[in-house]
Amino acid sequence: MNAQNFPQYNPVWTSFSKNAGESMPLGGGDIGLNVWVEDGELLFYISRSGTFDEHNTLLKLGRVRVKLAPNPFEDDDKFSQELKLEEGFIQIQGGKDDLATSIKLWVEVHQPIVHVEVESKKELVIETAYESWRHKNRPVKGAANNANSYKWAPQGEVITYQDSVNFEDGGVLFYHQNRSQTVFDVAVTQQKMDAVKDQMMNPIGNLIFGGKLVGENMNAAGTDFGVYQDTDFKSWKLKSKRPSKKHRFQIYLHTLQTPEQREWQAGLDSLIQAQPKNSKKAETKTLTWWKDFWERSYILTDTQRQASNDTVWHIGRNYQLFRYMLGCNAYGNYPTKFNGGLFTVDPVYTNPDMPFTPDHRNWGGGTMTAQNQRLVYFPMLRSGDIDIMKAQFDFYLRMLKNAELRSEVYWGHGGASFTEQIENFGLPNPAEYSWKRPEDYDSGMQYNAWLEYQWDTVLEFCLMMLEKEKYTGESVEVYVPFIESCLRFFDEHYQYLAKQRGARTFDGNGDLVLFPGSANETYKMAYNANSTISALKTILERLLELHYLKVNQRAHWEGMLDRIPPLSFREIDGHRMLSPAKLWERVNNTEVPQLYPVYPWGIYGLGRPDLQTAINTYEYDPDALKFRSHVGWKQDNIFAARLGLTEEAAKLALRKMGNSGRRFPAFWGPGFDWVPDHNWGGSGMIGMQEMLLQTDDKKIHLFPAWPKDWDVQFKLHAPYQTTIEAVLENGELKELKVLPKEREKDVVNMLGWSMEEKLERGK
Repeated sequence: MNAQNFPQYNPVWTSFSKNAGESMPLGGGDIGLNVWVEDGELLFYISRSGTFDEHNTLLKLGRVRVKLAPNPFEDDDKFSQELKLEEGFIQIQGGKDDLATSIKLWVEVHQPIVHVEVESKKELVIETAYESWRHKNRPVKGAANNANSYKWAPQGEVITYQDSVNFEDGGVLFYHQNRSQTVFDVAVTQQKMDAVKDQMMNPIGNLIFGGKLVGENMNAAGTDFGVYQDTDFKSWKLKSKRPSKKHRFQIYLHTLQTPEQREWQAGLDSLIQAQPKNSKKAETKTLTWWKDFWERSYILTDTQRQASNDTVWHIGRNYQLFRYMLGCNAYGNYPTKFNGGLFTVDPVYTNPDMPFTPDHRNWGGGTMTAQNQRLVYFPMLRSGDIDIMKAQFDFYLRMLKNAELRSEVYWGHGGASFTEQIENFGLPNPAEYSWKRPEDYDSGMQYNAWLEYQWDTVLEFCLMMLEKEKYTGESVEVYVPFIESCLRFFDEHYQYLAKQRGARTFDGNGDLVLFPGSANETYKMAYNANSTISALKTILERLLELHYLKVNQRAHWEGMLDRIPPLSFREIDGHRMLSPAKLWERVNNTEVPQLYPVYPWGIYGLGRPDLQTAINTYEYDPDALKFRSHVGWKQDNIFAARLGLTEEAAKLALRKMGNSGRRFPAFWGPGFDWVPDHNWGGSGMIGMQEMLLQTDDKKIHLFPAWPKDWDVQFKLHAPYQTTIEAVLENGELKELKVLPKEREKDVVNMLGWSMEEKLERGK
């Protein structure tokens, strides 16, 4: 990366924050901190991937408050707080003359350890407090249940149970221990899966998570009570034994699924005991990891700030900031959640009508919504962060058995039945499944106007798995059984449904009848939804490209590919366009699945036949026009880029990736979800990537939808282990580096091309 340009993207604040809503993200490995200085005191929240309680709320691991005496942060005259992106740490400075003080906060990438290091010209006393709002049981009422898996339909009283917090050996030990009975058990019984319960994966029963705050040369200094924003808390304080110019403390975190607390404790103790001899190596390894992360990929826009306004510069800066946030959960056991990731704070700063605890986020903790999650992970292909995608892939692999048991129990056929809103144990969310159901309603179905018959969203994660091989050259044979099971569900389930309706299994052409279906959550009771057809066709074709399929596997999937019906089209005002489906009953949401053959499935696009039909769909489809937006998970910016609509893509990119309006400019949202809205940032990243670089098998389209007058430097990844680096200045391509070099012949520079030239290429 061009080192002289990158530091300008570091957020630097020169005044205190008013509250947690003005915090700065910091993280590494699978840990996220929200860091801010308020009224002269340093505070930060601690989050970690996979810390789900009995109700599947993603609990924070507490808040830490640091006070110094004498206080170098008495005022913010000399104050600065900077996120140093290249090195992956936050540095806070303040104090005049001999009171000049620096605080460094950093998180190890390869071990779950948080470090805080204080250095001052003058000897100071430090008081570090661990603060917990879970010092008592807390009943969860009303809309506060949106943070857990019960949502609007709690079954009896829901309680967030208190944590165990105590002084231990000069530190503060804290942990949450789940009971054996959880929402998993409730959902299994609700959804009539008790007969196979002993075969099912249960990730939250007896889960223990927490850690220990350990200060060097610190003693326990008592407890206290207080209130932050809307929530009371109890604090456990550590205080330095004597004034010093240097102070350090660490927070060690550990998670284990076990009914025995002592087993969890032994794992935590082992981590603490190993740390002193590893700390210098750990810092070096962490710095190296972040350096490699930034050298792997980047998009730097208008680095000289030559544009008439700075919004072009902002989108490049915000792209980098959001990618940093994704890097903070590089190695989590669970994927980065679309609804806030690891960086949520007190909910009143998202919605003032929600005076709940800092554990709150709408749309649940252990609930994953596939159409949102995909937008968080797709941009990692082009950014070369494919190692980070493992958490999302593993999430689905763990649930495979449970999803296959659904098909077996409900319908007596094979394949994995994955739903759109799915719990981390592979069953539909119990509220979305619905407690108020007709007695004779299919037990395998969600009784839900939005989610009924929406099975196909898992296929986008199958595509990501297949893309891994194309991008890295590494075998994805380990994912083949999963992909086959997802395909098998569609083949067998829609034959099953056809046989329930009548004597014929296929239509008059011998094709599957994909009815009832769903084109996203929008076109319901769909007959042959184009989004589903595109997904099945693409995944089957890509699966059949794998050289290690056995002869019988290949024959089976070729047979299924022959049974996939063709896409549907319609004509409006003389314009031929892609249809959402052959037929549908009603419109229920505001997605645009008629353009899914463009993205993510790539059947239509630059260099592909009949591009005009797809452009007509974008420009004239009445629903596509009515639903158009840059907010949240909306992907109109991606569609426009894929279609080569440069002016439109640029306009939407500026809206999508412009400053969030919050102190940290990449804390977008809430959109349709929560703050920071990660599917907002993810869809923005994809759009910018597609404006700069598109691929059609081995063809590489350079600047297919990038304005000629937007200066940019970028490094992105393409299939066949290819990287492309380019510098565009003053409308000219100044530098182009393609590795491996033999791939240069595949590059088509579309900078400044007219729409007519782009259309001609697809003929």
